[in-house]
Amino acid sequence: MKKILVLASGRGSNFQALIDACKKSDIQGKIVALVSNNPHAEALNKAQQHDIPFFIVGAKNKSEYDEQLLTQCKTLNPDLIVLAGYMKILSKKFIDTFHLKIINIHPSLLPAFAGLHAQKQALEYGSRISGCTVHFVDHGVDTGPIILQTAVPVFPHDTVPDLETRILEKEHATLVQGVILFCDDKLVVQERNVYIK
Repeated sequence: MKKILVLASGRGSNFQALIDACKKSDIQGKIVALVSNNPHAEALNKAQQHDIPFFIVGAKNKSEYDEQLLTQCKTLNPDLIVLAGYMKILSKKFIDTFHLKIINIHPSLLPAFAGLHAQKQALEYGSRISGCTVHFVDHGVDTGPIILQTAVPVFPHDTVPDLETRILEKEHATLVQGVILFCDDKLVVQERNVYIK
């Protein structure tokens, strides 16, 4: 059973999807804790409801924050760290410490529309298809090797909330599947390519 640590900053719907999948034993792993930078994150309530330990890293100074986060995560010693709506950039030291043990869910078909407001970017660009991507985290912003992607149509009269909702529905299953593959030791990374055994 892999030890899974989740980092989240907001509502925690992807966190909840992971909780549900672990409870059903779809994921051969256990969520050992939630770490958040936001003391008001709804994800913290979900952790409480499911008796999952949670920690808030609150330092405002970036270097102090990075050090606190790294210390907390090293103490928990996870096999996998999942960024589930985590709205902070991880330090190079953190990423190097947990090399190829951090995965993220992003609401676009990377490499298109990396960074913030991906759904808004897709609409402004006039994309006909968007979606979500599960990828390993490297030193860039949403540039790590891609594990899985799911396409979502963009309709002519979509608003940003419309597209956000449609993509989020696919994020849950796509993230869970990525975590399943990791915990089953099915992922092989060769340079930028991720192969599923």
